Amino acid sequence: MRGLLRYLALGVVFGILLIKSDVVSWFRIQEMFRFQAFHMYGIIGSAVLTAGVSLQLIKRLGLRSIGGEDIAIPAKSLGRGTRYWLGGTLFGLGWGIIGACPGPLFALVGGGVTVMLVALLGAIGGTWVYGTVRASLPH
Repeated sequence: MRGLLRYLALGVVFGILLIKSDVVSWFRIQEMFRFQAFHMYGIIGSAVLTAGVSLQLIKRLGLRSIGGEDIAIPAKSLGRGTRYWLGGTLFGLGWGIIGACPGPLFALVGGGVTVMLVALLGAIGGTWVYGTVRASLPH
């Protein structure tokens, strides 16, 4: 339970950082999609760089999870086909239409943007539908 509280605290701090850095701003997201500002590209790029360095450190140092288990990072095979371009297009359209990435929806609601409850409920509903029909989809 103590470990979960740490993750909750980290999540709250991360949500505050998202709000304060303007990452969840509708205007910043629109600037990004219109190629008018570097702000969001810089943040996304630094996140990708941080993730890449972190994964390399986990692999090379043999780090373990909070429970003491080995962290196994399976090789990723890059795919092709309709599911990738269609899924990416739907994700991007949804992101552009509501002006919010699904990641910080909780931070937006917690930051007082209560209209995002609609998007949050839509995201939760979409996840539920996917979980229900996943077995019958061609993976």
